[in-house]
Amino acid sequence: MSGFRTFVAVWATQSLSLLGTTITYFAVSIWLAQVLYPAPAQKPALALALSAVTVAYMLPLLLAPLAGARADRHDRRATMAAMDLASAGVDAVLAALLLTGRLELGALVVLAALYAVCSTFHIQSFNACYVMLVPEAQLPRANGMMQSMQGISGIVAPAAATFLIAVPALAGHAGSAGVGLAVAADGLTFVVAGVTLLFLHIPTPARDAGDRGGFWQDAGFGATYIWRRRPLLWLLGTFTVVNFVMGFQQVLLPLVVKFDLSAYPFRTGYALLATVGSIGGVVGGFAISAWGGLRRRRVLGVLVPMIAEAAGQVAFGASHLLYLSAGMLAVMFSASPLANAHSQAIWQSQVPPAMQGRVFAMRRLIAQCTSPVSAALAGWAGATFDPGLVLAVLGVVSAAFCAAQLFNRALMRVEDRDWLEGLAAAATRPGSSPPAPTSGPS
Repeated sequence: MSGFRTFVAVWATQSLSLLGTTITYFAVSIWLAQVLYPAPAQKPALALALSAVTVAYMLPLLLAPLAGARADRHDRRATMAAMDLASAGVDAVLAALLLTGRLELGALVVLAALYAVCSTFHIQSFNACYVMLVPEAQLPRANGMMQSMQGISGIVAPAAATFLIAVPALAGHAGSAGVGLAVAADGLTFVVAGVTLLFLHIPTPARDAGDRGGFWQDAGFGATYIWRRRPLLWLLGTFTVVNFVMGFQQVLLPLVVKFDLSAYPFRTGYALLATVGSIGGVVGGFAISAWGGLRRRRVLGVLVPMIAEAAGQVAFGASHLLYLSAGMLAVMFSASPLANAHSQAIWQSQVPPAMQGRVFAMRRLIAQCTSPVSAALAGWAGATFDPGLVLAVLGVVSAAFCAAQLFNRALMRVEDRDWLEGLAAAATRPGSSPPAPTSGPS
C-alpha cells in the first residue's frame, strides 16, 4: 500500500475513533448538566464540575515530552495501536459505572485523566507519522482532511449521542444508562482503530548517529530545538494565547446554553450549537483540503483565521439569540481548521522527520500549557459572571494579540528555513550574533 493510501486508511479509522470520542464528550456534558446537577441553583457546582473534568483531561499534556521521546525511539504504529486499545479499556470502565448507576464526579475526573494520558502518547506518534506518508506539498491537504473529520464528528456526534441516550429510555431504563451506551460505542471505535493499525506499515525514520541520546535527554530535546529557533517560539506563543481563550470556551459553552440561552431547551440548544458550529468546521476543513493551503507565507494562513475566530467569539458572547449564536459559532469553527492546517504544515516542513516526535511534543506542551489554567479559571468565572460576557471580553483580547503579530518581523520569517538554521547555529556558538531578518518569508 502506498504512503498516501496508508495515510488515508489511518485517517479513516482514527476519524471513526474521533467521532466516538466526540459522542462521549457530548453525552458526558449532558449527564453533568441534566443528571448530576440539573437544578438552576446548582450553577456553581455545574461550572466547577465542568472545569474539573476539563482540567483533568488537559493536565496529562505535561507528559508530552516523554511521549515525544517515545515516538522517536520506538515503533510509532505500535504505540498508536496500544493507546487506542488502552483508551477502549478506559471507556469500558466508564460505561460500566454509568450503566450500573455508580458513576460519581471523582471517578469521572480520574477516568478523564487516564484517557488523556493515552491520548497524549497517541497524538505524539500520530502527528509524527504524516511526513513519513505524505509528500511535503500535500501536507496542508492531509492536515485539512483531519481537520474536516473533527468538524464532521461535531455534526454527527450530537444526533448520535442523543439517539444512544434515548434508546435505554425507550426500553424503560432511565438515568445514566443512555450515556453509558454512548460511551460503550466510543470504546468500540477505539478497538476498530487499534486493530486496523496492526495491519498497516508506517515507517519510523532512522536517527542519525549524532542524534542519539538517553531517554531523558530526548525528553528535553524539543525545548532546546525550539528555543534556538525563536520564530517558532513566537508561533507557539500565539497559539498559547489563543488556546488560553479556547480553554474558557470548552467550559463555558454548556453554561451559555443553560443560562444565557435559557429560553430554549438545554439539550436542543446544545445540540443545535454543536451541530451548526461543527458544520462550520467541516466547511473550513473541506476548504483547506480542496485548496491545499498557501504554499508561501503560510503564517498568514494562521493569523488571519485566528483574528476571524476571535471576532466571531466576541459576537457569540454578546448574543442572546440561539440562531445568531449558532452562526457565530460556525464562523469560529470554520476558521480553526485553516489556522491549524497551515501551522501544522509549517512545523512539518521545518522539523526533520526523525526529530518530529520530540519537537512536536514540546510544541504541544508550550502551545497548550495555558489551557488547564484557563479551564480552572473558567469554572470560577462561569459561576461568578455572565459566561457570554466572559467569552466576549476574551475574544477582544485574542483578536488584538493576533493582529499585533502581523507586525512581528521574527514571526513573519518563520518559514525561512535557512534563517532559522542560522539562528540555531549562532545559538550554539558563544559570542556569535544571530543573523538579522532581511526580506519577507520564503
